[in-house]
Amino acid sequence: MPETLRDAETIFRAGLTRVDPLAMMERVLTLTGDSLRVSTETECHVYDLSRYQRIFVLGMGKASARMALGLERVLGERITGGVVAVKEGYLETLSRIRLLQAAHPVPDARGVAAAQEVLALAREARQGDLVIVLVSGGGSAILAAPLEAPGRHLTLADKQATTRALLACGATIHEINCVRKKLSAVKGGRLAAAIAPADCLGLLLSDVVGDDLDVIASGPTVPDSTCAADALAVLDRYGVRDTIAPEALAVLMDVAAGRVPETPKAGDPVFAHTRTMLIGTNFQALLAARDKAASLGYATLILTSHLTGEAREMASLFLGMAKDIAEYAVPLPRPACVIAGGETTVTLRGPGKGGRNQEMALAFLAGLAGEARNAEEAVFLAASTDGSDGPTDATGAFASLPILRRGAALGLDVRAFLGANDAYHYFEAVGQLLKTGPTNTNVCDIKVLLVP
Repeated sequence: MPETLRDAETIFRAGLTRVDPLAMMERVLTLTGDSLRVSTETECHVYDLSRYQRIFVLGMGKASARMALGLERVLGERITGGVVAVKEGYLETLSRIRLLQAAHPVPDARGVAAAQEVLALAREARQGDLVIVLVSGGGSAILAAPLEAPGRHLTLADKQATTRALLACGATIHEINCVRKKLSAVKGGRLAAAIAPADCLGLLLSDVVGDDLDVIASGPTVPDSTCAADALAVLDRYGVRDTIAPEALAVLMDVAAGRVPETPKAGDPVFAHTRTMLIGTNFQALLAARDKAASLGYATLILTSHLTGEAREMASLFLGMAKDIAEYAVPLPRPACVIAGGETTVTLRGPGKGGRNQEMALAFLAGLAGEARNAEEAVFLAASTDGSDGPTDATGAFASLPILRRGAALGLDVRAFLGANDAYHYFEAVGQLLKTGPTNTNVCDIKVLLVP
C-alpha cells in the first residue's frame, strides 16, 4: 500500500480507537463501594446502588455488546440480568447479560423476538429497581417491535417494506427514524414507558449528526420531539406514501387522527425516573483522527462533524478542497489533512451494490476523471465507523488518481459504475475496498482527505 493511503487508514483507525465502547464505558463509570459515578464531558451523576433491589441491563445497537462488556467489568455480579440485541456478528463474550443477534438495516424475525424479550424484562422491573439501557446506532432496525394499534395488524413485513422504501428514497436518518418511532412499541420513549416506575439510566453512543438523543436508535428512553404529522410529511417529501406498506400508512394516519396514542412527549410522567446521558460522539473520533494526522506531520483541519447531503455531491466538495490546497495552500498548506464526519445519503438509481462511503469515494474518482489538474496527488478515504458501509462487508473505500488509472487499465468506466450505484464492484476490482470487519462501535462516518 502506498504511504499516503496507509496514512489515511492510520488516521481513520485512530478515530475508531477513541470511540471503542469498552474503553468509553470504563472512562465514564466508576464504582466505589455502593456508589456508581457516571461522568461524561458535560454532566456527572452518582447512583447509590444500595437503594436498588435489582439491576437490569437492556440494550440495542451495533455497539451495545461492547458497552455491555464494559458495564459487566464495572458492576460484575451486581447485575441481576439483562438482554442486549446487536447486529449479527457484532459479538462479545458476556457473563451476566444475554446477547441476541438480529438483522440490519432491514429488520427480521430475530429482531421481533429480541424486542419481545427486551420489553418483557423492561415490564418486569418495579419501583426500587434500576434499569440501565445501552443504546447505539442500528438499534432502530435491530430491535423491531411492531406497534399494536387498535383495529390494525402491523406486521414485520410491513415494517420491512417501509424501511426499504425510506432507505431507497434518500431520506436522512432523522426522517427515517421519525417514521419508525410511530410504528414501534419500543422507540420514541416507549421503552422508558415500559420500564416505569423503575429508575432508568440510558447511556447513548451517538451515530446521528447533531447527536439528537431522540434520533439515536429512535430514542427508546427519551421524549419524542416529533408527531405523526411529521412522519406523514416525510412520506410526502419523498413521494413514498404509495411505496410503504399500506398498513403502516394506515397506522400513521390513525396516530395523526388521535385514534392511536402518540409516542410520549416531554413532561410525560413516564420519564419522571429516567435519565439519559451521551457518552460518545463522532466529534470525539474526529479529534483523535486529527491528533494522529498531526503526529504524522500533516497540517490538519476538522471541516465538520455535520456532513450531510447526497454522497456524490459531497465528493465534489472534497475534490475542490484538494485542488485549492494544491494550488493556493487554502485552507491549509501542504502536506494537508482535512477530516470530516457525519452521514450522507444515497438516492438509489441503479441495481448495484455499495454504501454511502463507497459511493462518495467513487464520485471522487468520477470527478478526477473529469478534471484531475491540481489533484494528482490527493488521496481520499470515506469509511464507516461501524465497519459496515451499506449492506456490504466493506467499511469504505480509497480514491486517488492512480486508483482511477488502475480501473481504466482494467476497462472499468467509473461513470457507468456510479450511475448504477455499483461502487462495491468497482473498488473490489481495483482492490481498494477497506474492510475492518465488525468494529463493535458506531459513531457515523469519517472522511479523510490527504494532499501530501
